[in-house]
Amino acid sequence: MPRYVAVIDQGTSSTRCMIFDHDGQVVSMAQVEHRQFYPRPGWVEHDPLEIWRNAQAVAVEALRKAEIEADEIAALGIANQRETLVVWDKNTGDPVYPAIVWQDTRSADICERLAIESGPDRLRAITGLPIATYFSGPKLQWLLNHLDGVRLHAERGELLCGTIDSWLVWNLTGGKDGGVHVTDVTNASRTLLMNLETLAWDDDLLAAMNIPASVLPAIRSSSEIYGTAKGIFANVPVAGILGDQQAALFGQTCFSAGDAKNTYGTGCFMLLNTGPKPVQSRHGLITTVAYQLGSAAPVFALEGSIAVAGALVQWLRDNLGLIRTATEVEYLANTVEDNGGMYIVPAFSGLFAPYWRADARGVVVGLTRYINKGHFARAALEATAYQTRDIVDAMRRETGLQLDALKVDGGMVVNETLMQFQSDILGIPIIRPDVTETTALGAAYAAGLAVGFWRDIDEIRNLWRKDKEWQPRMTPAARERLYAGWSKAVTRTFGWID
Repeated sequence: MPRYVAVIDQGTSSTRCMIFDHDGQVVSMAQVEHRQFYPRPGWVEHDPLEIWRNAQAVAVEALRKAEIEADEIAALGIANQRETLVVWDKNTGDPVYPAIVWQDTRSADICERLAIESGPDRLRAITGLPIATYFSGPKLQWLLNHLDGVRLHAERGELLCGTIDSWLVWNLTGGKDGGVHVTDVTNASRTLLMNLETLAWDDDLLAAMNIPASVLPAIRSSSEIYGTAKGIFANVPVAGILGDQQAALFGQTCFSAGDAKNTYGTGCFMLLNTGPKPVQSRHGLITTVAYQLGSAAPVFALEGSIAVAGALVQWLRDNLGLIRTATEVEYLANTVEDNGGMYIVPAFSGLFAPYWRADARGVVVGLTRYINKGHFARAALEATAYQTRDIVDAMRRETGLQLDALKVDGGMVVNETLMQFQSDILGIPIIRPDVTETTALGAAYAAGLAVGFWRDIDEIRNLWRKDKEWQPRMTPAARERLYAGWSKAVTRTFGWID
């Protein structure tokens, strides 16, 4: 009898395969980074074939490390970077263009034209989303408009498109030899093309962006059997798909309305479970599908999306050379007592929630001769915590809920300096789970539920364990003084791009 669930967790900077046992514990993990391409300012691309090769490589390595065979895997789940778009030839399996990454801003002109009638909230009542370069639909329109012959091939039914989950599932289930072309409701809800009420592609939205429906994947729930894998995971049901942030919400067992989590990765994403009805935001948040289990009704969430979190630490490492490895940032930050009056607002691709300012660009403010590289490191960490405070305040205004604590996960939560400052600037406890790789864990739970590996969400809820908790130490006066400086710094980013 199969004893494990496997997950391919395809993120912005790397691809992992993780194998979990019935207790939700990690049995093995393999990970490899992929290249980032920046062909023009504001453009960000990945190589879909490199991602697919890496997915296969980490799958082989994870099975080897666990010393198990594929027939011991009960189900395979997928978690993925969400709004990143891939378009490929269904007859050859070759991408027609590099993957256009969620951070990419090349569709700004398209978004401006879409918003010209009624502003950026024109489509919010249907999609839950503001019109922004973040989402996949405008990226697809850009590609169809700018690549010679692509629109003609799309209209002939020769091309397929989707977010990374669709690309992986199609390849895993046979590719050009019968691959299944699907996505789940969480990823579809990030396109500006899905109707939140019907959970279907919306004809009016497709017409507004001049997108042929034939290229789009079928929308399915987050937990069901989509098809059977070929190759490395031969005969294993592919049974769970969740966009990475919804996967982390699920992995943190945030199953009740009012439960919230924050994931600290390349970007930073906070989700609040709002229950069975979508809540339309008036304060710059995104209304999104949290998950749908089989034929059950969907569960919705409010989300605050931050474009740059861990990516700012990478910038210190790769662009400025202040650190050699990402983990060194904590040591460097602790060489100083505070930020020295300096703030970094990392609006490298504009500002996401709650501002949604495509015209913003990053700033470093408050510089004096006193500032050294330790202050740069501390300001980089604090920027993530301040951006999270922006989101928490927006959620409080939106729902009236006062968070008692915040569950956290993702690669940055090993940074205890950041976690303490996050507790200080929010004034609430921060709780890190025993298994911090909750994105992969959530996709494992979704896949396992579909095949009966776990009975129900109550069984899963009982698997959650706390690792560490941070309590606020900062005085309210100091908290508000520091946050006021951040808010002032944010205003300096506005209007940089005409």
